[in-house]
Amino acid sequence: MSIHCEIMPFITSLHVSVCSLSLKDFKLELQMGKWQQEISWLLFVFFSSDIEISRAQSPKAVDVLAKEIGLLTDEIEIYGQTKAKVRLSLLERLKDQPDGKYVLVAGITPTPLGEGKSTVTIGLVQALTAHLNINSFACLRQPSQGPTFGVKGGAAGGGYAQVIPMEEFNLHLTGDIHAITAANNLLAAAIDARILHENTQSDKALYNRLVPVVNGVREFSAIQLARLRRLGINKTDPGTLTEEEISKFARLDIDPSTITWQRVVDTNDRFLRKITVGQANTEKGFVRQAQFDIAVASEIMAILALTTSLQDMKERLGKMVVANDKKGEPVTAEDLGVTGALAVLMKDAIKPTLMQTLEGTPVFVHAGPFANIAHGNSSVLADKIALKLVGEKGFVVTEAGFGADIGMEKFFNIKCRASGLVPSVVVLVATVRALKMHGGGPNVTAGAPLKKEYTEENLQLVADGCCNLQKQIQITQLFGVPVVVALNVFKTDSPAEVDLVCEIAKQSGAFDAVPCNHWSAGGRGAVKLAQAVEKAANQKNSFKYLYNLELPIVEKIRIIAQKVYGAQDIELSPAAQSQVDRYTRQGFGNLPICMAKTHLSLSHQPERKGVPTGFILPISDVRASIGAGFIYPLVGTMSTMPGLPTRPCFYDIDLDPVTEQVKGLF
Repeated sequence: MSIHCEIMPFITSLHVSVCSLSLKDFKLELQMGKWQQEISWLLFVFFSSDIEISRAQSPKAVDVLAKEIGLLTDEIEIYGQTKAKVRLSLLERLKDQPDGKYVLVAGITPTPLGEGKSTVTIGLVQALTAHLNINSFACLRQPSQGPTFGVKGGAAGGGYAQVIPMEEFNLHLTGDIHAITAANNLLAAAIDARILHENTQSDKALYNRLVPVVNGVREFSAIQLARLRRLGINKTDPGTLTEEEISKFARLDIDPSTITWQRVVDTNDRFLRKITVGQANTEKGFVRQAQFDIAVASEIMAILALTTSLQDMKERLGKMVVANDKKGEPVTAEDLGVTGALAVLMKDAIKPTLMQTLEGTPVFVHAGPFANIAHGNSSVLADKIALKLVGEKGFVVTEAGFGADIGMEKFFNIKCRASGLVPSVVVLVATVRALKMHGGGPNVTAGAPLKKEYTEENLQLVADGCCNLQKQIQITQLFGVPVVVALNVFKTDSPAEVDLVCEIAKQSGAFDAVPCNHWSAGGRGAVKLAQAVEKAANQKNSFKYLYNLELPIVEKIRIIAQKVYGAQDIELSPAAQSQVDRYTRQGFGNLPICMAKTHLSLSHQPERKGVPTGFILPISDVRASIGAGFIYPLVGTMSTMPGLPTRPCFYDIDLDPVTEQVKGLF
C-alpha cells in the first residue's frame, strides 16, 4: 500500500510505498519540499540483514541535509559524502531560538541481547518527522569497537529504523574515539615519565630541563606560570626562584600507589586488565602494576559528553585528578602541564557529527560512554544544538544506556545537572522476551537460539516479569517526568502477550503504552508511539533531582541504592571508605554519583532477575572523575575492560576486495 506523509518543514515531503515482510522490495521517493532540493529516486529493497537494508538506501548528500535543517555552509565540516562535523558557533547564532521538547529513551533491565532502545529512538524520530510532519532530531552515542567486534554488535539501530550508512556509523565515524584514546594515553605516558625523571634527577637538573634556555632566552610557558600561581609563587623570571621554590615547582612527588589514570584501547582485551609497566632496562627499575580500560571508559570520554563549550572542556581536562602526591594532595593534568595538548587533540572531537536515518531525518552522533561503567549518555552539546534546530514545537530524542535504573538515573542526576536542560518525556522500552526472563524464564545467551519459552505464548511468564517494568516506571516517577512505555514487538510475540504488557504498564502509572513495529515498518510502525509522546510532552512536568549534592557521599550512594535499586542498605569496603574520606577532605564531596554496576540486574548480582529485594549493595571501591564532575563507586566486581567471548562477532565480519563493501556488521 502507499502512504503519503509530509516531511518536516526543514526536510522534504515523502512518499513511502510500504511493504509487508513477504514483499521483495519497495520504493522510497523523496520529492522537492519547502527548500526545493532536488532529491533522487531511491530503491529500497527488503533484505534480511541490517547492513543490507542500510546499503539498499542511498543517503542524501550531507551538505543537502545540513541545508535542509538550517545549517549555514560555514557551520559544517564535511567528512566524505554522508557525515559532517557541526561547529559550536551555531549555538551563538541560535541563542535566542526557543528549545524544542526533550525526550529520553530508556529501558527495562535488559537481556544480554539488548531490547532495542536505539531502534525505538530512530523509529520515533522517523515517525515524528517523516510521517507526522514534526521537526525532530535523534541524538545517539558513538559505538565502541569493543562490542562491535565482541558480542553485542553495533549501535546504529536495526531493520528499517537505523542510522545510515551503518558501517560508517559503527566503524571509526569521524575519529572521536581515536582522539580520546590518543589524549588519554598521552596523559598516562606523561605520568610515568614524570615519575621517572623526578626519581633520576636533582632539583636543579630537573628545573633546568623543565625551563630550558632556548635561543638565549629562558622563560616559563603559560601553563607553568599558572602552576606557579597555584603554588603561591608570584614570579615570572625563571632566574629568580629560590632553591625551595625550584623544588616546589619542579617536583610533583607522585605516589605511584595512588595512580588512578589508566591507559585505554578501544578493543575488548581481557589480558590487559592487569599488566606490569616499566620492565625495560631504560626505565631504571621503575616497575609498577597497571591496567588498560576500554577507551569509552576514559574520563576524557565522560568530559566530552558533559562539556558545554571548548573553554569548559579545557578547564575540565585540566582538573582531571590522576594520582595523589606523597602528602596526600591531588595531582592533576594541569600540574603535569599537559592540558593544552589534550585540548588540541580533542578540538575536532568536541563537534557533534551529523548523519541521517533510513528515512532521511537528521541524527547527531556524539560521545559514547558506557552506562554500566560511566554515565552512559550522548553529549550535552549535541542535545543543545538539536534543541535549537528543531524549534519550539520540535522534538529531540536521545537515549540512555541499559535500564532506567542505570542510564536514566545518571541522565537525570548527572547530565541534566551539567546541561541545565529539563526532559519532557521518558520513553521506556520493553520487550516480551525480557519480561519473560524477569518472570522466571531460562537464561538468555547471546549467540544461542532462544528457548521455547521465548518463542511460544506464555502469559504467566509475561505477567510475572512485568514486575521489572513496574519497578522501572516507579523509578521514572521519582523524577517527576511522564513516562510512555514502548513495547518493541518481535514476530514471536502473541497479540495476547502484547495486550497484557500494555495494560499492566498503563495500570502501573505509565501515561500510555504502545506496541511498536518500527524494525519491520520503519517510522510508520512507530506513529502511535510518536502521537503518545507528543501528548505526554504537553502534560504537567514536575522534574526534580533524586538527591541534594550537599549530602555526604555515602548518603548519596545510599539513596540511589535504596530508592532506585531497591537495596536494603549499602556496605563499603575499608578501601572504599578510605577513598570517600580522602575525596571529602580534598573538597570533592559535593559532586554527583555515577554508580558502576552490572546492567543485567537491579542488584549487583547479574543472575537475580525481576525485582530483587533485601540485598546489601557492596561498594568495593570509590573513584573520582573530577574533570567530568562525578564520584563513581564500583559495585561488586565491576570490570572496566570487557573480554571477548568464545565466538566474537568478528567471525562474521569481512571485506569484499572487489567492491570494498563491508559484510557481517550488525
